[in-house]
Order: sequence, then C-alpha cells, then structure tokens
Amino acid sequence: MVTAPPKSRPSFGHIPSGRERSLIPVGMTTILPRAARQVREIEAQLLAQVSRWGYDEIILPTFEYLDVLAPGLEAELLETCYQFIDRTTGRTLLLRPDATAQVARTIGMGLTGPSLPQRLSYRTSVFRYEPEHAGRGREIFQVGAELVGVDDVTGDYEIISLLMECLHAIGLHSFTIALGHVGFIKGLLMRSGLSALGQKRAEQAAAKKDLPRLEELLSGERIAKSAAKAIREAPELTGREEVLARGRVLAAGEPTLTAPLDRLAQLYQLLCAAGHRETLLLDLGEFRGFDYYDGVVFDVFAPGVGAELGGGGRYDHLIGRFGRNLPSTGFALDVDHLFSAVDMPHADADGPRIDYVVAGPRRSMRAVIEIAETLRRRHHRVVPLLVKGGEQALVSNALEGGQAQGAKALIVVGAPGLDQDHVAYFDKLGVQDARRNGRLHRPAMKKLSRAALLAPARSRGRLKDSK
Repeated sequence: MVTAPPKSRPSFGHIPSGRERSLIPVGMTTILPRAARQVREIEAQLLAQVSRWGYDEIILPTFEYLDVLAPGLEAELLETCYQFIDRTTGRTLLLRPDATAQVARTIGMGLTGPSLPQRLSYRTSVFRYEPEHAGRGREIFQVGAELVGVDDVTGDYEIISLLMECLHAIGLHSFTIALGHVGFIKGLLMRSGLSALGQKRAEQAAAKKDLPRLEELLSGERIAKSAAKAIREAPELTGREEVLARGRVLAAGEPTLTAPLDRLAQLYQLLCAAGHRETLLLDLGEFRGFDYYDGVVFDVFAPGVGAELGGGGRYDHLIGRFGRNLPSTGFALDVDHLFSAVDMPHADADGPRIDYVVAGPRRSMRAVIEIAETLRRRHHRVVPLLVKGGEQALVSNALEGGQAQGAKALIVVGAPGLDQDHVAYFDKLGVQDARRNGRLHRPAMKKLSRAALLAPARSRGRLKDSK
C-alpha cells in the first residue's frame, strides 16, 4: 500500500555532510552499518510476524513497463515516477513507485494461481521524484501485506489486527490508528453536484486536509449551501462513537452514504470488542489520497513522529484493472518512520559486533584460518587478524586489534610461552574498567588446547582452561 512521503529528516540517523550531499542523489540515503543492522532487524521482525499469520513473501521487480503498470497508477503518481527507455525493446520503463499496484498486476495476470484467499507480503523500496526543497525521501523502504479474496468486514479486521501485531512485534505500543471510509466523503462530493474535475480536485484537497483549497473549489462551482456545509464538516469529523452518529445526520438516510458508515461501524465494534478502543480514532475525512482505495482506509501514527508510520485500506476494484475484480485490502509500513518511532539501542549499547577475532603472526596463518572456519560453521561471526611486530608485542597488538574490531572474545595463535597445540583466549574484550576512567580493561589470558577448541560442540562441552 502507498504510504506518505517521509518527513523532512535525515533517514535512519545518518546526517550527510555537504560533500556527501554533492555525491549522493537528492532524496537518497546511505544507511551505515549500525543503523543497517537495526533496519534489517525491524524488517525481519515484521516479516516474521506476517508469516505467522499465513502471509507468503513475494519479491517484486524493481522496474516495470509503464504501459503495463499504468492502469493501476493515477496520473498524479505517474508524474512522480522515474522513467527511462528499455534499450532492448524501446519501451518506457519506470522504477517501482507503488508496491500494491505491482501485487495487483501479478494477481490479475494469474501468476499467483486461482485459489482464494491469497495472503502476500513484501519487503521493498518504492521510488518517487520529490522536489529538492520538499526535503522528502525519493526512496521509501516498505514492509507490507495484502489480503486478496475476503469480501466482508472480517478481512478489514484481519489486516488491521495484523498491522497492530506488527507494531507490537517491533516494540511499539503507543500508536493511534485513524479509521475512515472513502465511500462516505466521495458520496458527499457526488451528492453535491460537483463536476467530475471538481470532484477529483476536492478529493485531493480532502485527502490533504487542505480546507482552504476545498472551500475554494466549493465556492467556485456554486455548490448548494447545505451540501457544501456537509463537505466542509466531514474532514474535521474525528473522534469515536459520536463521529458515526454525526455522520448519519449528514447522510440523511441516503444509502450511498449510510452503507460506508455501516461497514465502518461494524469494523469499529469488532476492534473495540477485541480491546483496541483506545488505539482507534474514527476519521470521516480519511481519504489516503490514492484513487484505487474504495472502502475502509486507515493510517497509523505514533507520538513524536511527524508523519504516519504507514497505512492502507480496501481496493476492491484495483486488480480488475489488470484482470477481474477481487476484494482486496492491505497495508504498508514505512521503515524509516518506524526507525524514528521505536527506541533503538544507542551505539554504546549495541554489544559486540564480532563474536571472535582469531589472531596470529604470519607463520600461524594456517592455524588461524582453520580455527576461524570452524567457528563460522558454528554460526559465529569471526574475523581473522594478521598481527605484525615482534613476539613480545604479539598479544598486546592482538588485544588492540580485537578491541578495535568490537569483538566479544579474542583467540591468539602462536602466543609466547604456548606450544602449537594451545592458544591464548581472552573474553569480555568490550568491558570497560571503571578504575581507569572508562577505558577498556585488559582481560586475563586463559590457556586453551586447540583440540578442545575445534572439537564438535556436542563432544567438547564448555571450553575449559588447560592446566
């Protein structure tokens, strides 16, 4: 599902210098190692959660033929796409601007098979051109889920419940989900007698909560006062049960307006019965701003983040643009915004980056490589280190190198006083010594036999110091 562009802030904690800004395309970000680990952890937790709900991951192509994907994209979004010519065919290609349209195209072409319902998830980036002055990202990292083939309110309930579980899974417990139904405000606009162009522009203004623009459009087409009053009021109708009651007053019994309210009330009651009332906010002006939404829509917000974390909704007619209509709903989460919302550990709380550094002089490199490969097969992160200098400085230089690598433990081959069957072992390399103003302390050396170190895990037990 499409999410709003990222707010104006450096992505993932990386603040580019002036020189970096001149070398990296505007709106793009280099995610440095610490942040990259955290981002991948967030993505892995989200994908694991949706997998537990029965959603299968799909990997989408980075670019598509414009004429193939265009039916699923509105004109405004097409204007922000990156387009280029396929050297082989001469056809226009575009970088993926929206994952939901790609999923719809995939299903509409029958590539995922005929069985329903289908539950698909993805981890991907979408690319949209944004003016430099807007301060927005042009590459947006997303994790999303799509539920296809469930036509009743249980589908809406499932996808929103899954969204909440995803947020809990990454440690985010304070958030608000704004629920609406595009059918309500669309119905008000149709009832008003606005022209087709005026209605489209009014929808865009309502999606942005741009009330002055909405007022300008209503005044320009001389809409009846009663109809205009209802349209002005709808974008500001937010709250809980009282919102539905006021919506029914504005609907005045018209089925095209009461049906969206009935569906929204059903969903709201189901979610409240599940204990989510305090998380929910009804918003009869919720519109999302993309024309393929045609039912329940929602956005999710968190304190301290100046844009939505993500959102989604129902798009029962989108797949029909590529084949046959299928009832569908889904969501996408903006990973950059999640990164801002979740309390990630600080640099000094990250813990070791490497499990082991295996060090030794050049003459011991064969032994160093053998030990490192054995430890890697046991799923440890291991770095080999060639130590230069004389024999007396071997251990000190190895310790310095191990601490510089951020290792948890150090194994030194060829240390002074040890034969070829034994190694020096140092653990807790990253522990600071309070007696030395927070400097890293020098841990005590343990003598280990290479046989014990390389023995299979099931037979060696805990590593013991050699006597």
